[in-house]
Amino acid sequence: MQKFFGLEVTGKVDAETLDVIKKPRCGVPDLGDFTLTEGNPKWDKTHLTYRIENYTPDLHQEEVRRAIQKAFEVWSKASPLTFEEKHTDIQDIMISFNVGDHGDNSPFDGNSGVLAHAFQPGKFIGGDAHFDDAEHWTNGFQGTNLFIVAAHEFGHSLGLSHSTEAGALMFPTYSYQDPRSFQLPQDDINGIQTIYGKSLNSQQPTGPVTPRACSSRTTFDAVTTLRGETMFFKDRFFWRKSPHISDIELNSISLFWPGLPSGIDAAYESYEKDQVFLFKGKQYWALNAYDIVQGYPQSITRLGFPQHIKQIDAVFSDPETGKTYFFVGSKYWRYDEYRQSMERGYPRNVAQDFRGVGPKIDAALNYDGYIYFFQGTQQIQFDLNSQRVVQNNQRSNAWLNC
Repeated sequence: MQKFFGLEVTGKVDAETLDVIKKPRCGVPDLGDFTLTEGNPKWDKTHLTYRIENYTPDLHQEEVRRAIQKAFEVWSKASPLTFEEKHTDIQDIMISFNVGDHGDNSPFDGNSGVLAHAFQPGKFIGGDAHFDDAEHWTNGFQGTNLFIVAAHEFGHSLGLSHSTEAGALMFPTYSYQDPRSFQLPQDDINGIQTIYGKSLNSQQPTGPVTPRACSSRTTFDAVTTLRGETMFFKDRFFWRKSPHISDIELNSISLFWPGLPSGIDAAYESYEKDQVFLFKGKQYWALNAYDIVQGYPQSITRLGFPQHIKQIDAVFSDPETGKTYFFVGSKYWRYDEYRQSMERGYPRNVAQDFRGVGPKIDAALNYDGYIYFFQGTQQIQFDLNSQRVVQNNQRSNAWLNC
């Protein structure tokens, strides 16, 4: 298990291992770092039928049916498979909600922990998917989203095993994604097409790829500190760098903050408030460690930005002066954390006060007495006191042990 999740292989149940154990997850065992179930089982046909045997009381029956249908569509769009719902008799894939021991030698464990499990393709129980009705099933980000879990379990029903790719749908731990904008990751597309072949559509589907820390093309959307750790945001993920752990962790944003969007624009830690602020578009969120502060998101106009500002490019805060610097295009604003107001005389030109930095900044970080500006794959080290560039042309992902 430690090897599968990229942890230090100690053979002991240490704190990091316990954190992984406690995360909600699928009940199918982690068999190894491969995509296909051992023995490569598959259906000998491409048109499969399914039946929902019973329903959870947490959702209306029609909501359950829509979530299940949408979960099957995830796989039909990426392959030649088609799915049809039936309401009687035994079908290829039987779907049910159960609690505790339900007769398949894999009893459920109550709320959280194991959420569901499914069986590999085959006769009788093969392909069937069981959902733990001790969970609170929802169609949003609160509770456990039925669509996300069902789409994962149906991957098992079709012959896929767990993936070691943190961004894959078939990664074993549960991570919320908005069903309205869900895209099947490329790793899962590759897996299902390895079993059943390409999609019958003239244009083959493509999906998001999990970012690679040491890729020559790695860039950051936002960077911030959080109580001694440093977080580097990219798409729906963030790398977590701790001074106490040598390895760099890649996590999905929704695993820690289910209510946050992906594609964060900017982020900074407010040392005065002991909070982290994340910006996306015209909204921003306050985090108290790993909890979203009640009352957020709020509009950036509350900070003093004019209505025409659509998003923040980058931000950093200076704990010595209590000033926070917001960058938008070629301009920057300065905010007084003590007075809780934007300072007069702003915006100013970035080129005027940050010579050698520009034209567009992706992310900024105040770290160890210097400001680091991230621009594409490069970073600039800047001394705020002397207002000069100390070093440039360093790769951005040097922070990720690359």
